[in-house]
Amino acid sequence: MITKILIAEDDDHTRDALREVLTMEGFEVVAASNGTAAFESFLSERPNIVCLDVMMPGMNGYEVCKRIRKVDEAVPILFLTAKSEEIDKVLGLELGADDYLTKPFSMKEILARLRAILRRSSRQPAKKEEHLEEFMMADLRIVPAELRAYRGEEEIPLSPRDLKVMKLLFERKGKVVDRNTMADEVWGVEYFPESRALDQHISQMRKRLEKDPSDPRIIRTVHGAGYRYED
Repeated sequence: MITKILIAEDDDHTRDALREVLTMEGFEVVAASNGTAAFESFLSERPNIVCLDVMMPGMNGYEVCKRIRKVDEAVPILFLTAKSEEIDKVLGLELGADDYLTKPFSMKEILARLRAILRRSSRQPAKKEEHLEEFMMADLRIVPAELRAYRGEEEIPLSPRDLKVMKLLFERKGKVVDRNTMADEVWGVEYFPESRALDQHISQMRKRLEKDPSDPRIIRTVHGAGYRYED
C-alpha cells in the first residue's frame, strides 16, 4: 500500500525538493503552498501523514494542526520549523503534533523521522487509559477516565501523553526512568533518538502541574540518567 503524505510548505524550492525526494522513495505526495490549501487538501485527500511548515500564509501550521485534530485525532503530524525557541516547539506538541524538525535539515533526516513516526503510528493501539483507576502523585489527584488532575479545587487538563508520563513514573515510584524508556513508552518503540520532543513535553508538563516548576516535586530530573517521582 502506497503511503500518501501531505506536504504544506510555502517555500517553492523546499516544497519541490521534498516532493521529488519523497516521490522517489515511494510516497504519494500531495503538496500545498499555504495553510488554507493544506487543510482543504487534508479533507479531500485524507493522507496517511502530514508534514506542516509552521510559518505559512493564509493559515499558519499551528492553526492547520488544530483543525486537523478536530477531524482526525490519529493521523501523524510532523512540524517543520525555522524557529528554535522552546515555546514554539512546545506549542506544536501540545496542539497534537507527533514531532518537529528544525530547519535546515537534510533529506536523509526528514526521511528517517517520517518513517519513524509512521512505524509508531502503525503499532497496535495501547490499552485505553480510561480503564485506569485514579491515583495520587504528591498533592495531585490524577483521574485517567477524565484526563484531568486535581489539586484541591483546581482542575488541570491532561493530554493522553501527559497521562502516560505520569502513569509510568507512578508505577516506578522511587526509581529512575531513563529517557529512552520514557520515550519508548510515551512515543513508541521507534522514537527518533535525536528528537527533543520528550524534553519539551516534560518542560511544558512541569509548567502546568508543578507548584514551582523551577523546583519540581512530581517530575524530577536525575541529571545524566532520566526522570523520577518519589513521595
